[in-house]
Amino acid sequence: MYRLTVLYNQPTDPAAFDEYYTSTHMPLAAKLPGLRSVAVSKGDTLDGSTPDVYQVAELYFDSKQELMASLSSDEGRAVSADVANFATGGASMVFTDVTELPL
Repeated sequence: MYRLTVLYNQPTDPAAFDEYYTSTHMPLAAKLPGLRSVAVSKGDTLDGSTPDVYQVAELYFDSKQELMASLSSDEGRAVSADVANFATGGASMVFTDVTELPL
């Protein structure tokens, strides 16, 4: 399994971010070829302060090659270009090969 993690920093307008992300960006991302699953979570802190990271999106693919092909596709280019439309706080990506370990 291969994972693309997108870390979104605090946006200037969180409500506008949430609305755009849900109604526009995720429908674009759902069209990515080879995408197996997506997990989205909000940043939090233990002391109640505002976290640097507003939201984390984890996109799962079967392999690095599948992810690379997906990002190179028309759909991948559309999703990448769309980030500037709502991520006013900026975003960064982390690419990881996932190994699940037994407990």
